[in-house]
Amino acid sequence: MKSETIEPAEVAYYDRLAEQWWDRQGKFWPLHRLNELRVEYLKQAICLHFGRLREDNMPLAGLNVIDIGCGGGILSESMAALGANVHGIDVVEKGINVARQHSRQQGLAIRYDYATVEDIVARGKKYDVVLNMEVVEHVADLPLFMSACTQLLKPNGIMFIATINRTLLSWLFAIVGAEYILGWLPKGTHAWRKFVQPRELEQLLDRDGLQVMASTGVQINPLTRHFSLSKRLAVNYMLSAIHAS
Repeated sequence: MKSETIEPAEVAYYDRLAEQWWDRQGKFWPLHRLNELRVEYLKQAICLHFGRLREDNMPLAGLNVIDIGCGGGILSESMAALGANVHGIDVVEKGINVARQHSRQQGLAIRYDYATVEDIVARGKKYDVVLNMEVVEHVADLPLFMSACTQLLKPNGIMFIATINRTLLSWLFAIVGAEYILGWLPKGTHAWRKFVQPRELEQLLDRDGLQVMASTGVQINPLTRHFSLSKRLAVNYMLSAIHAS
């Protein structure tokens, strides 16, 4: 698979870890904990945007959602359980195979593709919701990648982006703390220079006709390993954006 947005070293890294995606006590435990928080955040924001009731059994029924960089399908399965029609894509083939197998075991009808964002754009696909979660810090060409992502969004759609800010605090907490001191993540999971500041994402979104509607920080208690929302965007954060009027 060739693409200007693919970082070969990142693909190789996640290829080695692919079989561990659904081990909640393994190396991906932070994503499982984070997923519990972000699913509630996404459900609330999506329901508000489309005028849905959060209390409904399937509040996202009928909405077409693409999960970019879906990995083993952790977030894809959560969205499908809320009723969404989910299309998960990733450039790590082993991860896609794990996602397909696990979703079948759970009885969830999720479409998974070993494909790049550019592949999906070329097919002319459009989605109500574009999930761009924990991906932008791993791509080779961020402007090109973001441009492709925005092309997948329907006129009344909403995009969500989750990543890590490029600050001194993020270097201390996300790399030194999480990877080297606490050992929560394998060493080499992140490269600080590839972290993206909110203003940089906002500029790229604005370039492509999207407007940031909301942002929130994400923090973790190192003692309880509990994730929660925060007003501070200095380390982990999430943004939502829609087409500018």
